[in-house]
Amino acid sequence: MSPLRLYLPDAAATQDCGARLARALYGGMIVTLQGELGTGKTTLVRGLLCARGIAGAVKSPTYTLVEHYPVSSLYFYHFDFYRFTNPDEWDSAGMSDYFRDDAVCIVEWPERVGDRLPAPDLALSLAYAANRDGRELVATAHTAAGEQCLSALESGAPART
Repeated sequence: MSPLRLYLPDAAATQDCGARLARALYGGMIVTLQGELGTGKTTLVRGLLCARGIAGAVKSPTYTLVEHYPVSSLYFYHFDFYRFTNPDEWDSAGMSDYFRDDAVCIVEWPERVGDRLPAPDLALSLAYAANRDGRELVATAHTAAGEQCLSALESGAPART
């Protein structure tokens, strides 16, 4: 399946995109999020977690590295590796322990940990939209589970770019 491209005109559309993605996630999955600062990575995660029943604040784990959100018997781990300056920090922080069959791992700034990160099911890239307000999302599936995520993202999406 080729990458899915979506235009997200505002934060509400970005949160809605996360909510659509939430329907397709289950234990053992890994989703990566790439994009410059301010492109909406945490906003997308906020929409995803709200759709899964998290009512409290969803903040960027830039300083804590990981935020944990239990949903029933499933764990959601939201990582932010922006502050990593060397992939070896992955090892010293014990990050591999989080990647389990009963967890969904959502990873911002995956490029900062190099090849230490297991292969993602779905890779998302957010960028400022060219010549207009909003953001552009490119979603690429790497597994069959990732392809199901693309279908969920496309379902009810406002427009393709």
